[in-house]
Amino acid sequence: MDVMGRSTTPPSEGSKKPQPGIGSDFLQLDIGQAPPGGRTAWLADSLRSAIADGRLPVGTRLPASRVLADELRVTRGVVTEAYRRLAESGQIAGRGRLGTVVVAAPAEPRGRIHTANGPARPGDPHDLSGPAPAERTHGLPGPAPGAPTRAASEPGHPLFGSAVREGVVDALRALPCRIDLSPGLPDLAAFPRTAWLRAERAVLAGVTPADFGYGDPQGAPALRRAVVGWLARNRGIRADPDEVVIVAGVAQAFVLLGQLLRADGIRRVAVEDPGSLGARQQLEYGGHTVVPVPVDAGGLDVGALRASGAKAVLSTPAHQFPTGVVLDGERRRELLNWAAEGGVVIEDDYDAEHRYDRPPVPALRSLMSDGVCYAGSVSKLLAPALRVGWLLVPPDRLDAVVTAKRYADLGNGILTQLVLARLMDSGELERHLRHVRLRHRRRRDAMLRAVETHLPGARVHGAAAGLHLMVTFEETGTGIRDTDLAAAALARGVKAHPLSWHRIRPGAPGLVLGYAAGAAHEIDEGIALIGEALNEGLAVPA
Repeated sequence: MDVMGRSTTPPSEGSKKPQPGIGSDFLQLDIGQAPPGGRTAWLADSLRSAIADGRLPVGTRLPASRVLADELRVTRGVVTEAYRRLAESGQIAGRGRLGTVVVAAPAEPRGRIHTANGPARPGDPHDLSGPAPAERTHGLPGPAPGAPTRAASEPGHPLFGSAVREGVVDALRALPCRIDLSPGLPDLAAFPRTAWLRAERAVLAGVTPADFGYGDPQGAPALRRAVVGWLARNRGIRADPDEVVIVAGVAQAFVLLGQLLRADGIRRVAVEDPGSLGARQQLEYGGHTVVPVPVDAGGLDVGALRASGAKAVLSTPAHQFPTGVVLDGERRRELLNWAAEGGVVIEDDYDAEHRYDRPPVPALRSLMSDGVCYAGSVSKLLAPALRVGWLLVPPDRLDAVVTAKRYADLGNGILTQLVLARLMDSGELERHLRHVRLRHRRRRDAMLRAVETHLPGARVHGAAAGLHLMVTFEETGTGIRDTDLAAAALARGVKAHPLSWHRIRPGAPGLVLGYAAGAAHEIDEGIALIGEALNEGLAVPA
């Protein structure tokens, strides 16, 4: 019997073949890296390495064997045997209802660059993980011949005018509609109210009067410790709690980083094109000039970044917004080399937890800490209304960020921080992620079917992960302007983002469509109404 009281009959190493694109967020494990017939040994070695290098500190709860086996698409016996081997060596132990936890860890010197399976070694082909060229997302469309730089306005709707004005996303969000296909929201109906209430009661039962005073502007120590564990388990990042700054979402992280860049004399910041309109406007509001850098099937064009002369870049390497491509291995090496030469990379890891048809992609920050400022939040995992995120910066910039945070708001609210820390430490947040991932996948599939049915000429991008699809119409031959299409859809009660909102340079028309927050029947109806507008020449109904 193993530490969890289960049979330890040696598993059949080949009884379950891994499928392409399968992996676990836990430690970024990819069963495809296991040698034939050696999956158990590979998994045990991966866990030992994570315990040794601090990604799984003492006290960390390991995933249930059933859950990890399901994510890796292996038999449960492979996982239980790997756990048994670590239990025999005294590194993990069963704790009844608490599950299996890490109880001992040998010391290991910390290094700068790590992979999901431990420190990178010279010549290690996995040191800068990324999809192989054959696995890249289909190439993105370039500018369509004769495409306009900005679409003219739909009659009666200034939101979709010839210039993208400040606050346009918020203005669209405030408008009433029947079906909202705007990108950027998770399944808010799935918010774990029961788990949150249970955690909040436990927190309130344990806090002291002093805890209700002014706290540490860097963030509650309990949440910073929990974030370190979360990032180690799910994003491959090794950090100390003292390196984490708790912020009011990624938006505030951009504000704080913008202050640092200005203090360093950096006024020009490169951004991905296409890229997030909201992030771009955030930088512009802070007094920066944004410099567009093209994105193709391999992600950000680092050669173009070098040619731009910008000293800082905002990037979404794990799941580029809005195209959905992943920064490939070669580009990652090039970008980290650029950072090592003095460039500043702002890594917006906005929705990397949501993936369906591809293995997990380690964060850039997991490979290099000195030149990468990493920002993440629970906005796409739980709800944006919580306004909780985290920021990791190079050590020489930490004090300046904490000072900026102190003068911004004296720190985030303590109760939300402590409740979130409890959800992370207890495993509730991982359970929630598994739950919503299934819901999001079903809704993604519903949107793919709807696009195929109602928008047969559209091309879909970025379906393997995330909370949205990008669709382009470069092959429809209609000569449409995506702002006209978005305006006609809104007139029919459907919200969507025109792709041109997220472009700086001209390109193929398209839409950015969120699917996570709506029911399957709403998604189908919304896409049908968009198709109706497209087929009827974008006529606005009376």
